[in-house]
Amino acid sequence: MRFSEFFTSKDNIQLDKKTLVILRWIAIVGQYLTITIVYFVFEFKLPFLYCSLVIFLGSLTNLYLQFNFKKNQLNNFASTFCLFYDLLQLTLLLYLTGGITNPFSILLIVPSIVASTFLTLQSTINLSITTVILLLVLTVYNLPLPHYGDVLHFHVPDTYLLALPIAIGITLIFLTYFGVRFGIEARKRTQALNKLELILAKEHELESIGLQAAAAAHSLGTPLSTITVVARELEKEIGQNPKYTKDIDLLLSQTKRCSDILKNLSRDHFKEDDFLSDLKVEELLNEIIRSFSQISKKKILLNVEKNELNPQINRTLEITYGLRNFIGNAVKYSDSFVKINLESDSKITQIKVCDDGPGFSEDILDVLGEPYIRSKNKIISSKSGLGLGTFIGKTLLERMKANVKFSKCDESNGAMVIISWQTKDLLTI
Repeated sequence: MRFSEFFTSKDNIQLDKKTLVILRWIAIVGQYLTITIVYFVFEFKLPFLYCSLVIFLGSLTNLYLQFNFKKNQLNNFASTFCLFYDLLQLTLLLYLTGGITNPFSILLIVPSIVASTFLTLQSTINLSITTVILLLVLTVYNLPLPHYGDVLHFHVPDTYLLALPIAIGITLIFLTYFGVRFGIEARKRTQALNKLELILAKEHELESIGLQAAAAAHSLGTPLSTITVVARELEKEIGQNPKYTKDIDLLLSQTKRCSDILKNLSRDHFKEDDFLSDLKVEELLNEIIRSFSQISKKKILLNVEKNELNPQINRTLEITYGLRNFIGNAVKYSDSFVKINLESDSKITQIKVCDDGPGFSEDILDVLGEPYIRSKNKIISSKSGLGLGTFIGKTLLERMKANVKFSKCDESNGAMVIISWQTKDLLTI
């Protein structure tokens, strides 16, 4: 394996240069203040010149990184290399000041913790293994711990000396594990949220295109009418000439065709305006149900017996997409029917979507709504993706003050999604 491959990964992960530079300056200043206070204030014996030289080299590398490194984002390899250097620099400093018996030896785990949060799993493992090796080296090889002049040497029992690297190693494993978990989950959520924003951007773009189409239909109407009038006048004057008759007829037919297209564009836009205007919750559900009924033979039933208020809402992209997502999932996983219960009063408006499919698998029920999950149930996993659609639908509805819960349908033992609003919140959306 080549040296560069030791740090590479398929993940495109980058670390902000400013973050790393600030972190390294904090470490360098702290190191120099520590040896200065220990040497000049406490008057402990330590190789101050060599320690200063090690810290000075670290300062030079950070100055190079800050001013000569042109990229503002360091890729995974560059970030890992910097952390690897910092680990070696701190190891050398600890070697000069007591090795594993130095209380600051706990700081050796910092590069691995940073890697676990910001970099790839491979980089974290590489740095962690290197840290463990260096801990063992510092346990065996080190200069004496800084001490007063009248103390010959700082002695500790061998058992205690061995326990120190073990304790630090356990701490390293514990913290890096949680750092990796949090880092992976944060990156997954960021990626999922980016896709969510992309979907909303596309929806808004389609709406904008509709407005532009209507404006074009209005603006082009006058010149098309002028072309039609001129063509008819030409037809009257030279229409008997067979040399021009076909051309004039073609011009008139194509002008009429353009006019019809613009009328359709304008008509579609007005329909879209009605579609996005205020409407009742029941009407919105009926429109969504009709769209799925046209492409599926499964029965989709809407129960509105307890729909006392039937509040009128502003049809937003978030509510429409969120409801379509969960109703569409119910249609996809159901065996024969989907039942939707709409309940509303002055306090609560609730939509329950039930199906007669296999239901939610127990192993993912507690994490439903999170992105990039997969069930161990073969029937469900064969149809499902990675939970991204559920995450997007849930997030969009929660943006509109909804509360989304996942459960089991009592009637059919299938899946049930409960979407509820405080009615006062729903009316103000």
